[in-house]
Amino acid sequence: MVVVRSWGRLTQDHHSLSPLVDHPPQALPLPAGGQGLAHGMGRSYGDVGMNPGGTLWLTNALDRMIAWDAQTGELTCEAGVLLRDIQSLFVPRGWMLPVTPGTQFVTVGGAIANDVHGKNHHVHGSFGDQVCSLRLLRTDGSSLHCSPSTLGDWFCATVGGMGLTGVITQATLRLIRVPSAWLDTETVPYQSLDEFFALADASETAWDHTVSWIDCLSARDGGRTVRGIFMRANMAAATEFTAEPARPNRVRKVPFAPPFSLVNRASLRPFNTAYYHLHRRAGASRQHYVPFFYPLDNLLEWNRIYGRAGFYQYQCVVPRVHGPDAVAGLLREITASGQGSFLGVLKTFGDRQPVGMMSFPQPGVTLALDFPNLGVKTLQLFDRLDRVVAEAGGRLYSAKDARMPRALFEAGYPKLAQFLPFRDPGIQSSMSRRLMGW
Repeated sequence: MVVVRSWGRLTQDHHSLSPLVDHPPQALPLPAGGQGLAHGMGRSYGDVGMNPGGTLWLTNALDRMIAWDAQTGELTCEAGVLLRDIQSLFVPRGWMLPVTPGTQFVTVGGAIANDVHGKNHHVHGSFGDQVCSLRLLRTDGSSLHCSPSTLGDWFCATVGGMGLTGVITQATLRLIRVPSAWLDTETVPYQSLDEFFALADASETAWDHTVSWIDCLSARDGGRTVRGIFMRANMAAATEFTAEPARPNRVRKVPFAPPFSLVNRASLRPFNTAYYHLHRRAGASRQHYVPFFYPLDNLLEWNRIYGRAGFYQYQCVVPRVHGPDAVAGLLREITASGQGSFLGVLKTFGDRQPVGMMSFPQPGVTLALDFPNLGVKTLQLFDRLDRVVAEAGGRLYSAKDARMPRALFEAGYPKLAQFLPFRDPGIQSSMSRRLMGW
């Protein structure tokens, strides 16, 4: 067995690794009575991609692109293809993934299974909205071809289904035409939640991509006075399709995990203050898609900066009607705890329902924060944050979670009972055992 860590580095668990190398795979190797789980790049923060003591089916070798239709923009590829591979090949040709998360080191299968989202949910929805069809291999040897119109219930269970309905082996995605590889961006500082929501509302119709960085340590007046940087962007109407920036940013790597977190009370406030003052002047610029969509990809193994104890990401979404009060309540609890986050992201989701039964995005506002693992102190803070989210009728993102209470999971995902019959009995994860009982 081999030790495998999640991206949050919270645990070191032993797994049996079984690469899928056939094109396409015909069966899922599994010891008698054992449980398996598909595993791609391992970028899930929590335990959704972990199966301690069991098998991980590695999908990295399923990296072939199979078919491309330049008339419709439909790409058929295997599930181990990276989003980076798609972007670097097709952006120079004038095509792009409509939705992409904050890293391009994600497999297509992982993006579908966790129904990832980007900065443009109000325009294109989540990743699952871009999937035309997929192939699903079950542990009983059956293979299903699913789409919104063919085996649509299986499709909806698999998109956002966290890999629990089977192994996605192939998918057909819908790409969009883009005029260039660049974006016209604008940054606007804000000083309160009211300003943030006003900017978000005003930007929805004119800007495709919107997101904000929030300084959670600056919250005052019950959490409503808080500073941040609002960023919005549209694809630039240019003729340049350079696959990489003219002067590529130097890629660096964190060489090892230090014995303690470099993100701590001594460093966090100066970091946040410096970041805010660096970006506090409103302005426009033209930015290549790589640093805009994937700002952390220039620092490989960045998760090591949180030290050997690892870190949690807490991401929630609450309905828009409760958004201002809920976000203020979350910030109050964080301020009172003395803990905080440098990577604080606050953004809105559009008024559209997700494709997947278990998909995270819903109309409203989402807050995502990274916290160093300080043990009981951090978990107690999360319990208080959970109460704010629950009272607002929100939910947490399963793909990033490592400790959500089962009651909050069941309340936040009302289609859970509808989803469970589609689970593959030969597939389990740490997350499924913790939140579903098996």
